[in-house]
Formats: sequence, C-alpha cells, structure tokens
Amino acid sequence: MGPVMRKIRYLVAMSLDGFIAGPKGEADWIGVDPEVDFPAIWTQFDTGLMGRKTYEAAMSRLGEKAFAGIKTVVFSRTMKPVDHPNVTVISCLRADWIRTLKDAAGKDIWLFGGSQLFRAFLDAGYIDTVEVSIIPVMLGAGVPLLGPPYQPSNLKLFNTKVYRSGRVSLFYEVRQ
Repeated sequence: MGPVMRKIRYLVAMSLDGFIAGPKGEADWIGVDPEVDFPAIWTQFDTGLMGRKTYEAAMSRLGEKAFAGIKTVVFSRTMKPVDHPNVTVISCLRADWIRTLKDAAGKDIWLFGGSQLFRAFLDAGYIDTVEVSIIPVMLGAGVPLLGPPYQPSNLKLFNTKVYRSGRVSLFYEVRQ
C-alpha cells in the first residue's frame, strides 16, 4: 500500500439559512464557542488555501499571526507575489499543482472561506470533505455556502457533533 494522499477539506461556519458571511463579508455572527477546540482542529493542517477576500479579511482582523504555523496559499488574479512574501500567490487553479500538493508529505489541507473558490474546487473534483459548523443564527442575506449554477454534488455523512450552544457540526465526504 502506497502513501496516503493528503485531503483537501473545506471547513466553514454557516448560518442556519445557508450563508457563510453577511452581505458585506461580516463574520461577527459566528462568535466563539468554548466547546470548540480550535487549537486541536488547527493541528490537523499544515497548509491553508484561500481566496484574496478571505485572506484580506483575516489579515485585517489578526495580522501576520492569522495563519501562523501553516503554509498559506492565496488564489488571486490581482495580488502580486512580491507584495506578499509570506504567502504563495497563485493566479489560477491547475490540476497538476493540486496533484503535487496532495501527493506531498504532510498533514491535510484546509480550504478556507470563500464560496467562489469552494465552487471552483468542488466543480473540479478537488474537495475530499465538506465540514460545516451550523451556527444558530439566521442572517437573511449574505454570501451563500455554494452559489449558482445549479450542479448537485453528492455527499456522504461520516460524523456529527452537537454543542450545548446549539452549534451543529456536520462532516461529509464528497462522492466523486
């Protein structure tokens, strides 16, 4: 048996009505849940993938410590690599790059935020798991978990976790 390929896992918080951010990118509705062991989750990954908007939002809130300890890859057609020496900037999603990333030794890969990047990865068949924490709030508008076009993706539930706060985490494998 050969080496186990690393997984690309999409971990995201979502409102009960299906939004991952408010209309202006707001995330203040997520809050901190003392039952969620974020450091334990963080240790499962050594690479983070995100779009420019997610990267800029995290940097404005947390600065350089936002992605401490993991290799950070930002997908952007407008960012210049020379202006962001602490991250890898990639302008387009390529199958050969994804294959090399997944074949490399290391921990799993976290795809952060961003419904557009999630859509691109999902449509290309690169997502291994979708792990959604449903926050007990309804926003009424915002950035959807998965935007158009209509294109069903089949999932298989492999775990759940219910928190006293009312948060519910659902863990799915993507069926290719």
